[in-house]
Amino acid sequence: MPPVPATNKFKLFNDPIYGFISLPSERIFDLVEHPYFQRLRRISQLGLSYLVYPGAYHTRFHHALGAMHLMQKAIQVLRRKGIEITDSEEESAQIAILLHDVGHGPFSHALEHTLLDGVHHETVSRLIMRRLNDEFNGQLTEAIAIFEGSHPKRFLHELISSQLDMDRMDYLKRDAFYTGVIEGAINSDRLLEMLHVADGQLVLEHKAITSIEKFLMSRSLMYWQVYMHKTVLSAEHMLVEVLRRASLLAQRGETLFAGTELATLLRRRPNHDEFTREPELLDLFTRLDDSDILSAIKQWQSHSDPVLSALSRRIIERKLFRIKFLETPLTAADRAKLETSVASSMGLSQEDASHFVLEGIATNKTYASDKQEIKLLKRNGQIIPLTQASEILPLSVYSQVITRPFVCWPKELPWIR
Repeated sequence: MPPVPATNKFKLFNDPIYGFISLPSERIFDLVEHPYFQRLRRISQLGLSYLVYPGAYHTRFHHALGAMHLMQKAIQVLRRKGIEITDSEEESAQIAILLHDVGHGPFSHALEHTLLDGVHHETVSRLIMRRLNDEFNGQLTEAIAIFEGSHPKRFLHELISSQLDMDRMDYLKRDAFYTGVIEGAINSDRLLEMLHVADGQLVLEHKAITSIEKFLMSRSLMYWQVYMHKTVLSAEHMLVEVLRRASLLAQRGETLFAGTELATLLRRRPNHDEFTREPELLDLFTRLDDSDILSAIKQWQSHSDPVLSALSRRIIERKLFRIKFLETPLTAADRAKLETSVASSMGLSQEDASHFVLEGIATNKTYASDKQEIKLLKRNGQIIPLTQASEILPLSVYSQVITRPFVCWPKELPWIR
């Protein structure tokens, strides 16, 4: 019997954004092949945004590879400028950015706190990375230190998590491409070429000021045109409400169509302490993806519960709620009027009608100047925060917190005032 040929672990991915993306090491290949990472092929990057932008079907898998590719280029730039980065640190930084979103659940941010109670996706990512580190006999220890910010070379962590990191650079460019919102496109090549390290921290050369301003403008536009698009907000709040109702029914002991993983999490909805204490809950969570949720919702259309069936059917048929942005949050009296209108129209109790009046707050702060600022390196070697750069459009335009309360309700019913 002929020997089984060894697997070629130096693969290329043909990416529509950057062209060919290479997997630079066997260890990274093995991580990409791992079921934890392959699951990201089945997690949508933008939740239900494809209901508004038909091309937005890209996944967390795409994004993770793209962010790793930008990390490769960033390290090449820094080395060319004389910054010492060992081969081990290079690979670890690439692993850290590759796995930075591995803890996302179905539909990414849309269901972040629905299946788990107050458990952030970064917490899940850390747990997965530690489990992978055990499987890989400690070979991810340095990558975890970079991811968590405990590595002595702080700038490596800043390449993963800061106000101008490889994560943001990729998702802005990728999301703009797949949605077709060309105003959101950024010049990542220019920004990467301007990267430097001074006093141990990540900086950009001062001549990058115009590119930084364009980056901030693009981020602001993407928030309101894509991430906070009113129809996307309506669809994702409806999705959350479907899962909330299903969880309520499951906790009452009612039978629901769902896989073992989804059924368990709906019934238990574990909090942070429970999730981090019980390893089997991580096993369940890492077997969940978008298809589990969609297949359940399709079946729930015919469930005997009128709330669950109606909400599920509206999502599947794209009969989304109307959404209205408000100057101030909805008053209790106005909410009661809307619920009474829903109850009367749909033949529901006032309590059940509450599932058809959804409230939320859309918030955007493009640049958080109260956090770690983008630093600029002037020609004389001085490092200044972006807020002190007089050439840029006043940062108050970007650092202002924009808050917009909203309410969603069935489109066939009139507004109450």
